[in-house]
Amino acid sequence: MITRETIDEVKNRVDIVDVIGDFVSLKRSGQNYKALSPFTNEKTPSFYVVPAKGIFKDFSSGKGGDGITFVMEHEGMSYLEAIRYLAKKYGVEIKEEEGRSEQEKASQSERDSLYILMNFAKDHYRELLTKSEEGRSIGLSYFRERGFNDRTIDKFELGYSLNEWDNLTRTATGKGYSEDMLEKAGLLIRKDEGKKYDRFRGRVIFPVHNLSGKVIAFGARILTKEKDQPKYINSPETEIYHKSNVLYGLYQAKNEIRKHEFCYLVEGYTDVISMHQADVENVVASSGTALTEEQIKLMRRFTENVTVLYDGDAAGIKAALRGIDLVLKGGLNVRIVLLPDGEDPDSYARKHGSTEFRKFLSEHTQDFISFKISLYSKEASNDPIKKAEAIREIVTTIGVIPDPIKRSVYIQETSRLLNIQESVLLSELNKGLITERDKKIQEKTKQAPKETLDPLVAAPQLAKTDVASMVQLQERETIRLLLNYAESQYEEQRLMDFMMTELEDVEFTNPVFKEIYAMFREAAEKHEVIDTLYFMEHGSPAVKNTVADLTTNRYEISKYWAPKYHIYISSEKEKIQDVAFTNILRLKFRLIQRLIEDNLAEMKQALSQSEEEKHLTIHEQLKGGEKEIASLLGIVIPK
Repeated sequence: MITRETIDEVKNRVDIVDVIGDFVSLKRSGQNYKALSPFTNEKTPSFYVVPAKGIFKDFSSGKGGDGITFVMEHEGMSYLEAIRYLAKKYGVEIKEEEGRSEQEKASQSERDSLYILMNFAKDHYRELLTKSEEGRSIGLSYFRERGFNDRTIDKFELGYSLNEWDNLTRTATGKGYSEDMLEKAGLLIRKDEGKKYDRFRGRVIFPVHNLSGKVIAFGARILTKEKDQPKYINSPETEIYHKSNVLYGLYQAKNEIRKHEFCYLVEGYTDVISMHQADVENVVASSGTALTEEQIKLMRRFTENVTVLYDGDAAGIKAALRGIDLVLKGGLNVRIVLLPDGEDPDSYARKHGSTEFRKFLSEHTQDFISFKISLYSKEASNDPIKKAEAIREIVTTIGVIPDPIKRSVYIQETSRLLNIQESVLLSELNKGLITERDKKIQEKTKQAPKETLDPLVAAPQLAKTDVASMVQLQERETIRLLLNYAESQYEEQRLMDFMMTELEDVEFTNPVFKEIYAMFREAAEKHEVIDTLYFMEHGSPAVKNTVADLTTNRYEISKYWAPKYHIYISSEKEKIQDVAFTNILRLKFRLIQRLIEDNLAEMKQALSQSEEEKHLTIHEQLKGGEKEIASLLGIVIPK
């Protein structure tokens, strides 16, 4: 186990903007930051980070908490694993409690064990690349031929696997790792007839990292000309690796993508690495797989602008056409660069050098409309029928763009470039949009269960107001006020002291609100100051989420309203005494209503007349209290 001292030091070092900024492209909004939700696919930002309070709140998914909570939620890590990640990020030495062997460390949860094992394999392959004779003569020589320097090799943690059946397996089991875990990690292959061997043998190794920098998979390229051996092989799907959710090089590129506000998309590992060598570092790859919706969403966390690089041959052009619509549908802005026929980013960069490569990229980038028009113009030539089909293809592509304003702009541009009336293009676009809408309606209709109505069954009556729910809503408001204004003045005392006195005999019904209230009461008794950061450090996950929810404002009043437009709105803090007093009355009002309900239920179960009369007396007293508070609140209650 990690020592308490290490955990406390990590908590003190954590900068929530810095931590979340590693995974999400944050934009300043007043004193806070906002972004598109990393947990859902949304079009309008509803993810907020409040640095002053050390919290985040995602209104789209409902998640919230501190920097540690975010890493746990986003990366699927355990608490201790998140602490380890943040300790590494901030250079905090991890101190372990004594008495844990390597074997005990490897016997943690399966997910933790897979991360540990993949890191071990990565280190093993890296060592073989530079320390073994075979690694130096074959693997390192190959990387040198590619022009990769030591800095690049270290940056991408490249390695080499010996051409032996079980080199990794023997080494790993000797360190206490099990063959079962090696198989689950995709490093060992076992056949039914009892044969077993390392998946990666005699190949250069390309580790695949997740956004936090952990190795989750490997790609491997063979360098010899063996029969029946694929050029590239990759890790299979595992508990920690789902290839459709991963972009190769994103961990190394994310900061540069944010800096340049756009991203290059290429096909392979060496394309990414060669572009880094050419000082073009805002680049990722789909790792040899067809681009997926999940990968597009991943890019969109960091930028809405993507430039796709394709080979200039027929296969590259077809790939470009397939990829454009999917990226546009994901809400990204797309530009295209077609490399000369027979070239890829790796070969072009090595052949022409960094300066010439960067110049080529800047001079040959075109938007997807220009790209499609130039492509179809060559094919259509003077054939009117082919030209009409080409126009329909272009309009169809525009139709997948979710933003109607962007669609309109692209229609105008297409009209100008092709010298076709805009109304004709709009008519064709609307046909496609209507057809697509009708398809979705039909699909929903097919999926929806058929309802069978029985005319003899009476329509259900509307449910009465749920008093228990109303009590919890008022408890929520009480906790919200305490979290935001506990130290504000209420006459001659703190607001927290006033509310604690007024609610001395109140028992909260919601367990999370009850836990937060108990922490406030404990602080009040000690005359201590308690703030949001305290709850983020000492609260349970449920408490952290609730505190983040109740202290994050999704909307802010513009600072220009008063000086520019003379619109004056008083803040809640300015009238907090009235707000707090009214809230106390409303909470007590709802609690009395709940007691009335409970008492009436008990009166119905009374077994004697005296017991019934007792409950009747209580009922009259409670109704009197209800009427008194209702009068103060200006509420009319039925008799």
